[in-house]
Amino acid sequence: MSTRGAPTGQLGLIVPSSNTTAEPEFRAALSDSVTVHGARMSLESVTVDALDAMSNDVTRAAELLGHADVDAVAYACTTGSLLHGPGFDAALEAEIGTAADAPAVATARSVVRALEALDVDRIAVQTPYTADLDEKEREFLEESGIEVTSIDGRGIEANVEIGALTPEDATEQAREGVDAADVDAVFVSCTNYRSLAAVEELENDLGVPVVTSNGATLWDVARVAGLEVDGPGTLFEQARS
Repeated sequence: MSTRGAPTGQLGLIVPSSNTTAEPEFRAALSDSVTVHGARMSLESVTVDALDAMSNDVTRAAELLGHADVDAVAYACTTGSLLHGPGFDAALEAEIGTAADAPAVATARSVVRALEALDVDRIAVQTPYTADLDEKEREFLEESGIEVTSIDGRGIEANVEIGALTPEDATEQAREGVDAADVDAVFVSCTNYRSLAAVEELENDLGVPVVTSNGATLWDVARVAGLEVDGPGTLFEQARS
């Protein structure tokens, strides 16, 4: 990818310790002049209790990224940033921004911002999660003003198993689980679900915008950092227009 004329920047990325997807998906969409610097929070199983405990690591991770003088920080965990409902995501952004002394975004809030930017009211959601986390996600999205017509989870707890899923898995899940005639967009949830590479194919197949957790987070953190991103799909096309 050419870096001519591209802005130079540094992005901080806070991820669960078992996440193997967010960093490579960010890296693939950014120019070589933008660097990504990671910090990790302890998490192996994607459960309510484990996600709640993980939040204890947030401030320290943000402080350490601040040492790198990053331009902005992304908290890249969907359920970890919606666990306690609307308002928790905004509080996370404020806490991280203060600790890192940089603008901050959290995935759950980034997803809502992305759907609002696309003028979306009704969505179908595809996740790798268990039913209890699916229900928390539905509640969060609907309390944020977005109607969830359906939510389909794979029932996986171990985050390394989620990270082993492929873009083809995401494509198959969405094709089987979504009635595109009934929605304005599709949301594929989880920053450890390799789905960003499936966006363009799914948009062509379904005829509606497809937003992923990493796509929304990357779009949002680049926005607050003032950086350009060559990401796939309608969300990034709109940002470039």
